[in-house]
Amino acid sequence: MTAPAASTAPVSAAPSAAYEAYLRGLRRRALTIQAWQIGLIMFFLIVWEIAPRAGWINPMLTSYPSAVAKTLMVMLQDGSLVLHTWTTFSETVIGFSGGMVIGLVCAVALWSSPFLHRVLDPFIVVLNAMPKIALVPIFYIWLGDVASIYAMAIAVSVFVTIIMLYTGFNAIDPDKIKLVQLFGASKWQILRKIVLPASVPSMISTLKVNVGLALVGVVVGEFQAAKAGLGYLITYGSQIFQMNLVMTSIVILAAISSVLFIAIQALETIVLRRSGSPRSAD
Repeated sequence: MTAPAASTAPVSAAPSAAYEAYLRGLRRRALTIQAWQIGLIMFFLIVWEIAPRAGWINPMLTSYPSAVAKTLMVMLQDGSLVLHTWTTFSETVIGFSGGMVIGLVCAVALWSSPFLHRVLDPFIVVLNAMPKIALVPIFYIWLGDVASIYAMAIAVSVFVTIIMLYTGFNAIDPDKIKLVQLFGASKWQILRKIVLPASVPSMISTLKVNVGLALVGVVVGEFQAAKAGLGYLITYGSQIFQMNLVMTSIVILAAISSVLFIAIQALETIVLRRSGSPRSAD
């Protein structure tokens, strides 16, 4: 009577020395890039601090990093930092979301109807090329102070969304669509099962572009109509020649744009990992 053979679990092979060296090289390269990025920021801040104090440039025009830091602390203590930052941030998120939703719906409609696309395409191109800042006084008269800011954020981003998403929809392999059509798939089923999943990288790229455009639209709208927000602070600071306030607002805007971009990158990682799609180009 023979003894039963012992079950052996598959053992994963250890990574080779060459592969480990490759991974170490990638990590070193990433750390080197981060070190250079931090170094460039520090160099810029040091030059910015020294140049006005040395008389190379007029401090009334540029302020100092140390003065910006003091202004940030004062605004944090009196509560205005949270008020103005949250106002601009919330307006950006709402305008960005509205532009994406409207743009997605319009792109789907254009993809579904080639006739509609042929009719509207020249108008979309012209509206996308038109300087949106010209719409600020019109939106202010039509919609009032708050709604005009949301309208500007949507107007700046929606046409880019339509063009990018529609282009992404049409970039899908037509043979895949013909194949499911042979099996009797409807237009809605093709959109839901083929077009939208295959367009995930294009949607992520559109998000990355639109988050900056929406922030620009909000700030431009705040220049004209707002009673709060970072765009309002920039206008107010320039009117009273308080460059500390202007530069502080610009620094906060840079922080907001960085936070929003990092959030979209995190969303990209999660969505593409679940869908198995290739990562979009940054």
